[in-house]
Amino acid sequence: MFTGIVEELGRVREVRRGTASAQLDIAATLVVSDADVGASISVDGVCLTAVEVAPDHWVADVVPETLRRSTLGHLGAGDVVNLERPLPANGRLGGHIVLGHVDATIAIIDIVSLADGAKELTFELPDELAPYLVEKGSVALDGVSLTVTTVGSDRFGIALIPHTLAVTTFGSRAVGDRVNCEVDYLAKVVQRLAVPYVGGLR
Repeated sequence: MFTGIVEELGRVREVRRGTASAQLDIAATLVVSDADVGASISVDGVCLTAVEVAPDHWVADVVPETLRRSTLGHLGAGDVVNLERPLPANGRLGGHIVLGHVDATIAIIDIVSLADGAKELTFELPDELAPYLVEKGSVALDGVSLTVTTVGSDRFGIALIPHTLAVTTFGSRAVGDRVNCEVDYLAKVVQRLAVPYVGGLR
């Protein structure tokens, strides 16, 4: 389990593509400082397993399902990614519960820069995700725990403070970029439990 608090920006050293799967070789130092082979590390919000670990980089296998369901299939050498280690049992839940299981990729449709260095971003909202997003609720975008500021019929907004822009990949995002979206896991559990009792709830 993760919390959506990015610990380090990693850089893709190499993508080794097979016939169906791929391997990512990612330069990093903090997230590998206490990692062993088999450790879980979040890459842009996707939980991956380390199959090789060195002091300055690590390698993960990426299966076809992950390549299809996330933006990881489009990564190339030199790309920067958000990295986070799992939450320790005695750690602080600084963001919200993030599993690293991407629901969909969504596009940025608007970016507004504010005078104080903050930014407001608007994202497309697919119908299948709409029931899980509420104003002031949580959403994980590229592994970053964020608060939903507005929700419309086909879009939603978030606000980014300068610190978040500086320590995550959102500082270089542009309109049209696609990001990994994981809706609030607790919202999905509530929806699943409520279906037998509330007609028409999807």
